Amino acid sequence: MRKAVALAAGLIILLLVNQGIYQRERLLTDGRIVFLELSPVDPRSLMQGDYMRLRFAAADQAFSPGQTQLADGHLVVAVDRRGVGQFRRFADTGRLGSDEVALQYRVRGGQANFATNAFFFEEGQAKAFENARFGEFRVAPDGAMILTGLRGSRLEPLRGAAK
Repeated sequence: MRKAVALAAGLIILLLVNQGIYQRERLLTDGRIVFLELSPVDPRSLMQGDYMRLRFAAADQAFSPGQTQLADGHLVVAVDRRGVGQFRRFADTGRLGSDEVALQYRVRGGQANFATNAFFFEEGQAKAFENARFGEFRVAPDGAMILTGLRGSRLEPLRGAAK
């Protein structure tokens, strides 16, 4: 009996993990591409080891500095013809315009983050990403997001050097 329960529990866990992987894969292939401008950060602290700390202008526009009553939620960005999103309003029950996308944010450490607050790269590749000006996201209809890369000032993809 214990073996059957353990086997059933293992199968359920495996099913849930695979479902999560499938949902992320669908988001990567079918999600809408939205670019969010990176907020200026002191260049001396921008690169720390093998990752870049990220902050986005849309979050800075939406939330006042020192605002303490933050809770997870959604905000709406207006997306221009290039795919760059600018904060428009907080999400409500109203319909989105054709140029609008709802983005899910989570509050961690008193700061609102979209998908992540860091971009990790291979050791020794910091130089390739120091000119990053935009984060590239794939966004699902429910506002779930995945950071898929960093872009330069003309939205050109930034990649580390090939080895």
